[in-house]
Order: sequence, then structure tokens, then C-alpha cells
Amino acid sequence: MFTFAVTLSMIKKMKLKLPLSYYLNQDVIFLAKDLLGKVLFTEIDGDVTAGIIVETEAYFGVLDKASHAYGGRRTSRTETLYHPGGVSYVYLCYGIHHLFNIVSSVEDEPHAVLVRAVEPLIGSDIMELRRNMPASRPAISSGPGSAAKALGIDRSFNKKDLTEHEIWIEDHGIRYAADSIVAGPRIGVAYAEEDALLPWRFYVKGNKYVSKPRS
Repeated sequence: MFTFAVTLSMIKKMKLKLPLSYYLNQDVIFLAKDLLGKVLFTEIDGDVTAGIIVETEAYFGVLDKASHAYGGRRTSRTETLYHPGGVSYVYLCYGIHHLFNIVSSVEDEPHAVLVRAVEPLIGSDIMELRRNMPASRPAISSGPGSAAKALGIDRSFNKKDLTEHEIWIEDHGIRYAADSIVAGPRIGVAYAEEDALLPWRFYVKGNKYVSKPRS
């Protein structure tokens, strides 16, 4: 009976977890919007935490001046972006914050989606310890650095397979109406010149965990 119960649980989890084919989609703008409402999970030393993705930004590979891969730039850090979709790209920003990105598209087409904010869903008590604040405070997971820290994501999560068991994304059927999703310029990419104005930041209107500024 125990083995049967575990098997059912595993089957249910497999059905909810986004398959590799999802990440191979070459339309990163579509993915950035479609990921809103999906649930991002981590499991660290047996502790499971999860949050509903409520804010994202799309980065359009070699053509996007805001992308780390702009112009075909390849370094030891950015090499992960050239991997086929379905892995994580985690880097340290300003020497302080770890930022979690979802690599998408096919090999050598370095598109990615930055997760900017999540709404705590599972393991809020663990998130509170990591962030030293109550889960009711938006700051616990508002902004990409805070979201990553709340979920325990650091540089060790770089290039992790998103179809495995350490970090993954599930579809729980959470959907937002078109007029509940806002599109606007990305944040902190003024260096990208005209590309800084592209409306490739997406967020759920009215969700308190969305980072500021809200366009």
C-alpha cells in the first residue's frame, strides 16, 4: 500500500511538472507571459518551498542589448545561456543578489526569462527564516534577488535541470485574464539603449508581491 501511494504521488507530480518540450519553445516573449501563474519549486535538504510566479522579464538572446548574450557574447558565466532550454541560469548581481533565470529555446539560441517575483505558496515558514521577515510582507519575495533568496536559490543552482527534483516548475492551472497582465519596460537595463524600452516585463496587476516600479 505504501509503495502504491508513493507511485500515485509521483505520477501526479510528473503530470504537474512542466516537460522539457515547454522550455524548447523559441518564443521567449510568449514564455515570459505564460510563466505567470506557474509554480516554482525548490527542494533543499528535504525542505520544499514554492511560490507562484507573478513577475517575469524576457531576454531575447544575441539581438537583445539587455541580454548577457548580446552580440553572441560567450564567457564562462554566459555559456549556460547557450544550453538547450530547460536549465537554470543563476548569476550574482552587484556582488549581492542571486538572480534566477529560465533558459529557453534550442541550443545556441540564448533566450532566457528572469523570474522577478513570486507569491509564497508552500513552505512559507522556511522562507520567513531565509528572509528574516513574515511571509505577509511583500518584500519577502518581491524583486528577483528576494525571490531567489526566499526559495533558497544561489549560485549552486546554476545549470540545474528544471525537469529534475532540486528545482522545477509546475502548472497548477492558475490563469490570469489578459487584462490582469501588465506589460512594460524591464527594470535596471538603461544601458541597453533603445532595447531598454521594450515591453518585455510582465506582471500580475494588483498582486502585492510584484516589485516596483509598476508601470
